[in-house]
Amino acid sequence: MGVMQGLTKIDQLRPGAVGLDLIVKVVNSKAIMLRGRNGNQGSNMRLAECLVGDESGIIIFTARNDQVNLMKEGNTVSLKNAKIDMYKGSMRLSVDRWGHLEVTSPNHISVKEDNNLSLIEFELISVQE
Repeated sequence: MGVMQGLTKIDQLRPGAVGLDLIVKVVNSKAIMLRGRNGNQGSNMRLAECLVGDESGIIIFTARNDQVNLMKEGNTVSLKNAKIDMYKGSMRLSVDRWGHLEVTSPNHISVKEDNNLSLIEFELISVQE
């Protein structure tokens, strides 16, 4: 079994990456209002965009439902089996139902905030042979 025993650093994240284990600090979190099509449809789904980081950089993490409560500013969070989603050409980190997210004991991560990987736009170019 080729299981990676290391933690991934944020500056190593690439489009399409899956099966990622990271320990990150939540820099900030803002709830996203979901507009249901007919009144309150979808209001039971909660979303937040959280800026998370480690010593190598920061990225936006999309928190869903119960994850929103854990992604509080200042928390150190362990992400298991996380993946990269693409949103309008930029990377978003997320943990779906196959992954696991938990708050860990505070880790003195000095977050490198001037390297935001979600600000990098990826042009998905198909290589011409």
